[in-house]
Amino acid sequence: MLETIEIEHFKKMFDVAFVEVQKNEKHFSQMDAQTGDGDHGTAIVTALKAVNNSMKQANDLKVMFTDAGFAAMSEASGSTSTLIGALLMGMSDGVEDENIDTKGVVNIFKAGLENAQKQTKAQVGDKTLMDALIPAVQALESNQNNSIETMFEAAAKAAEDGAEKTKEMVAKFGRARNLGEKVVGFIDPGAASMACIFGAFYSSLSV
Repeated sequence: MLETIEIEHFKKMFDVAFVEVQKNEKHFSQMDAQTGDGDHGTAIVTALKAVNNSMKQANDLKVMFTDAGFAAMSEASGSTSTLIGALLMGMSDGVEDENIDTKGVVNIFKAGLENAQKQTKAQVGDKTLMDALIPAVQALESNQNNSIETMFEAAAKAAEDGAEKTKEMVAKFGRARNLGEKVVGFIDPGAASMACIFGAFYSSLSV
């Protein structure tokens, strides 16, 4: 049972997330084609590839998140890379130590979420990736008295549940908002990829 994590854990988390998202690239783009531009798979893979490459040589956690955030924004374009970049740069603001306990994990992800929310007005219920990200961060916080693995297990489930709920929503952002009720019945691809990322975070820590 992990009580603390450090930079190598985070590197592995994002490495596994990149691998899993890459496996699902075509699926995410197909999902997006149902309600949007059909390029979400490519966008999220491009952003995470830049993040992963940036992190490989890092030896300082705070700097690693900042540089990875800039890499995501520089190597990719569109709202996906903007939000991933903002999330990571915000996570940097939450780093207070190189050895992170459960409270530190919460601080890092809450800071990341807060910075991402400066880039979008989307909230839970708006059929975006925030429908998975916000519940995931809330789950981390509500489980901070448990092990780190348990925290991320809860976060992964919350993100997955949040993504599933977008099936019944009408979109309020992006191209999908122009389709009105026609998007009901489809899971938001951004929420799905974010759920995939948190699932990968959990699996990387639980092996």
